[in-house]
Amino acid sequence: MDTVEMSAKTVEEAIELALKELGAEREEVAVEVISQGRAGIFGIGSEPARVRVTRLSPQAGLASQALEVVNHLLARMDVSAIATIRSSGDEENGPIIDIQGEDSGLLIGRRGETLHALQFLVNLLLSHKGEPHPLVVLDVEQYRERRAKSLQALAWRVAEKVAATGYSIALEPMPAAERRVVHLALSDHPKVTTQSEGEGPHRKITIVPRQG
Repeated sequence: MDTVEMSAKTVEEAIELALKELGAEREEVAVEVISQGRAGIFGIGSEPARVRVTRLSPQAGLASQALEVVNHLLARMDVSAIATIRSSGDEENGPIIDIQGEDSGLLIGRRGETLHALQFLVNLLLSHKGEPHPLVVLDVEQYRERRAKSLQALAWRVAEKVAATGYSIALEPMPAAERRVVHLALSDHPKVTTQSEGEGPHRKITIVPRQG
């Protein structure tokens, strides 16, 4: 058996039950949180937390190393949160490490700045452990998915304004992954196009009217 689903009062308890069922250690599995659960009021309306836990392939060494590094950093930061492997990745796409817990919001920061810095640090530490590897992605409480949807909505709002006025509008500086979301969101827009400008942390996207 390589995958099990377990329910318990908390995500952590459900993971522990799944680990016992698989006979595996935390670094040997990928965890998908299906439901965070809900306490309810006096037990009424409560729902258990539910997780899907999958044993990783023997080739998932990078994911295990990344998980070890992230949990070490969380402990050093004295943050009440746990890291799990969402995906072990492949030769082209690196692992995705999820972080959840009471203090997880502190790890996001303003517009994800703390999360981006933590991800950079994790990849830097891993680069000293061996050969070059695909980017390890960190996520906190599905923040990246929410941020992507927010950026897509922003891109379309600004695009409509640019199309209506004929004037270019520059967005705030953002990391490469977020700029890519904006580029893709507007790649097929009939009236505007996107350009990246600036260097380093000041690099940003300008949405400009299409010529012709």
